[in-house]
Amino acid sequence: MIEPSEKAKDIIAGLGAFIRDEIIPLEKQENLEWGEAHPREILRDVWKRSCELGFYNVMLPEDLGGAGLNVVDLCAVKESAILTGSMLAPHVLGELSGPPRIGHLFRVASGVQVEKFLQPVCRAEKAVCFALTEAEAGSDASAIKTSARRDGDFYVLDGAKRYISGAPYADFAVLLAVTGPGSGAAGISAFFVDLKSSGVRVESDYQVMSGAGSHGNILLDNVRVPAQNLLGEEGAGFKLAMGRITLNRLLHCPTMLGMAGLALNLSIDYARTRVQFGKPIAMFQAVNHMIADMATELHAARSMMFATAALNDAGGDIKVQAPMCKLFASEAAFRIVDRAVQVHGGAGLIRGNPVEWLFRATRMMRVLTGTSEIQRNTIAKGLLMPG
Repeated sequence: MIEPSEKAKDIIAGLGAFIRDEIIPLEKQENLEWGEAHPREILRDVWKRSCELGFYNVMLPEDLGGAGLNVVDLCAVKESAILTGSMLAPHVLGELSGPPRIGHLFRVASGVQVEKFLQPVCRAEKAVCFALTEAEAGSDASAIKTSARRDGDFYVLDGAKRYISGAPYADFAVLLAVTGPGSGAAGISAFFVDLKSSGVRVESDYQVMSGAGSHGNILLDNVRVPAQNLLGEEGAGFKLAMGRITLNRLLHCPTMLGMAGLALNLSIDYARTRVQFGKPIAMFQAVNHMIADMATELHAARSMMFATAALNDAGGDIKVQAPMCKLFASEAAFRIVDRAVQVHGGAGLIRGNPVEWLFRATRMMRVLTGTSEIQRNTIAKGLLMPG
């Protein structure tokens, strides 16, 4: 089995202690619940405290203040955070609105943009979201309609983004808009957009399956964005957005498998303590076979993820393996959590039980960041039309 480095193991130990000693007690003190909206003030406190301790930027390269971890180590650290059982664990690593979302932008951002947008995110002073998806542009991301026309020293943006993760608590968005109509992907540009600007409205009056407070729509009506907020060159936005898609598909897997591993651990604990017919339900073959199947699928998915991460770290091409991992991990995670609900019985159906939330969250993962069907298309294309 591929093991993380000693550096990563030290980070995992420190991260686990921080979450155990500070974050989980905070969740209890504030009466936070799985799947409910968490107050922005609490999230900001978590970001800042994590930043002080060095965890918020840990996924960045060393020259940007991170730990400089390879992909195997990144997978191990991300998975370990979820396995703590903390509902705020992703926020500790800045996964939803922090440094991992903007690390790759340092190489294309201007000095002014680094100082105004990127560095404040790394200091936990501002939160960011990535805004691409629209009503008619989901899997076909190049079909976006939001427009950006040049007007002197500004661009004027009009359109609407929807289902944007992190939008309700973000300060600004990295937002894609069409600057070259009729040019397809080559006509799409990226902008830093202050979400407090005149003409911008964030709607978050709906909730996705995983709960409230983490997704929203961004509406733009005649929004004047300084030309210096253009990220890179005109027409380079789509390439910028898709440039890391292969690696990102792999890096979504530790989150999903962390959820599955947490569900397995919760099921083992529950099966050992839940008594029916005078003995723990772990003694019943129907239950222990479910747990055996959960553990087996998790082992297979984790082995696949770490093998692909190791291949990437060795300089190998993972353009087929990464979507394979995303496909298998997302579907395996859902099957594992589905069995966890079955093991928990009625308790697993109640809002507030982590297993119930994990069921909803893992079901979303088969759609988010590229549906299972899109992953299959990518895999087949890589096998049938290599090069």
